Amino acid sequence: MATTSTARTHWEGALEQGSGTTELVTSGVATFDVAWGKRAEAGAGTTNPEELIAAALATCYSMALSHGLTGNGTPPESIDTEVGVDFVAGTGITGATITVRAKVPGLSDEAFQHFAEDTKENCPVSKALAGVEKKLEASLEA
Repeated sequence: MATTSTARTHWEGALEQGSGTTELVTSGVATFDVAWGKRAEAGAGTTNPEELIAAALATCYSMALSHGLTGNGTPPESIDTEVGVDFVAGTGITGATITVRAKVPGLSDEAFQHFAEDTKENCPVSKALAGVEKKLEASLEA
């Protein structure tokens, strides 16, 4: 059975001078201010679609990596994932970089790299972003 997650954006005005809000409707946990200027020149105080995509990918990646490692019999103690999504005005999203650091007792670095790469290709949000080139920087902490 599918679940549906919903967000809603209200926008007023022309693109360059306008602004709006994006609400996380399903959870009700937050509403964010959005504006074109902050999309083209990422800045504090407002968010943009790329930051929201980065948050979705970082969250999904961490969950999927945890699942894969646990299924291997090597559950992680911790996973820290940061995602940067690159945007060029007039071109669009040009790439994403996933940086992950994890503490996984009993797992070799070679095995971790395999799980990290597999997750980059196969977590649901990464699959949804199949048209976006993704780079991976993965490190296993002692």
